[in-house]
This record gives sequence, C-alpha cells and structure tokens, in this order.
Amino acid sequence: MNIPILMYHQIDSPPSRGTPLRGLVVSPRSFAGQMFLLKLLGYQGLSMRDLEPYLQGHRRGKVVGITFDDGYQNNVSNALPVLKKHGFTATCYGVSSMIGGCNSWDQHIGVAEKLLMTIEDWRTWRDGGMDIGSHTRTHEDLTKLTEDAAFDQIEGSKRELEGLLGYEVRHFCYPYGCFDATHRDMVQQTGYITATTTRRGRVHADDDTFALRRILVANATNLALFAAKIMTEYDNRRG
Repeated sequence: MNIPILMYHQIDSPPSRGTPLRGLVVSPRSFAGQMFLLKLLGYQGLSMRDLEPYLQGHRRGKVVGITFDDGYQNNVSNALPVLKKHGFTATCYGVSSMIGGCNSWDQHIGVAEKLLMTIEDWRTWRDGGMDIGSHTRTHEDLTKLTEDAAFDQIEGSKRELEGLLGYEVRHFCYPYGCFDATHRDMVQQTGYITATTTRRGRVHADDDTFALRRILVANATNLALFAAKIMTEYDNRRG
C-alpha cells in the first residue's frame, strides 16, 4: 500500500499576497486542473469512507484520498461540482458546533472571515455522495485542553454531526495537526476508523491509521509539483 491522501482547505479565489494562511486557499481553476490530471493519469479520487478497504489491505488500486479541513462553504460551491464531474468522492471534516458560522479560530492571526457550511450545505455535500468527517466541536488544539475537554471535543463532534445529519461519522482530523498518544487513543475508543494529521507523506502499509499522513496541496502547487506529490515520495522526503 502506498496511497497519497490530499489535504485541502479552501477552494476559492486566493486573498492578496502577504495575507496569513494564503497558501491554504487553492483557486477553483487550479483545483479543477488537479482533478482533471488525476483522472487523466488513471487515478480514482476517494473519500476516507471509500478508501477504507484500501487502507485495510482488502483492495488494491490506483487511488488517491481527497480531504478538506474545516468545512468551508466554498468547498460545496467550487469543489463539489468538479468532484461529481469526474466521479470522485471526498471527505470534508466539519467543526460541528460552528456549522453555519465562520472560521473564528483564525481571527487572532488576521485571516479574513470565511463562511462555513450550513446544515443545508452539509446535506448537499452528503447527498452528492461525499463523506462527512469530524474536526472537533470548536477547532481546538487538543494538546492545550484537559483530558475531559479533549474527549468532549472528539466524542461530542461525532455525536453532533451524526445527530444533525443522520450520517455515520467514521473519520476524524486533528485540528492544527496537534495531538498526542492520549488523543489518538480517544479517537479510536470513540469509534472512529481513521484519523488524519498534517504530517507530510504518503500512507504506507505499516502506518498507524489513527495518525495518517497527508499530501498538502497549496496555493503554489502547480501541476508539475502536484504530479510529483501524487506519483513519487516527494512529500515523504520533505515531511
């Protein structure tokens, strides 16, 4: 097994140069080109749900995981149509207690407010064949919380999302990529199947499924670099 899991955040027109976290905003044109290239190269883009049998070693194939962190509204408007066009699926990790709100956790570093998906948006995402994952209740750094508070973020988000959307939430993503062994065990005990991190690299057979590495796709990722990230160990060497 040697699987790249792509990590996206926003699919939108990038803000002006010098804006904090500008690199996490991929333009709709770039995203469309990346998905076209995947299809052209013979890859199948899959959500974490659809990737499960490959991660478990039950299936083999030319597959790529596609994930979006935070649950931005622009994922629905700008990414969903492209994914459906190519027959791909993807997982969006939602911040359960902030549905319909904005990315307030970024305000202290000067990131502009961006709308998060509403309940209706999440239903559109779900009904479009996409997967829903958890990104905690309020996008907290788990390593700065007490054990009880961290467990509430991990377990509570799963419960809230499932209650609101009538959908089994099987996959988790650590906010900011921050976690320790205690949080990893909480995720497993709560009933998730996988957890993804911000650690760079492809997924290999002996990797811990509750600490999966991913391939960052950034604003500056051109098609040549994107191909290298998908087809080679580029990110493993860098990450």
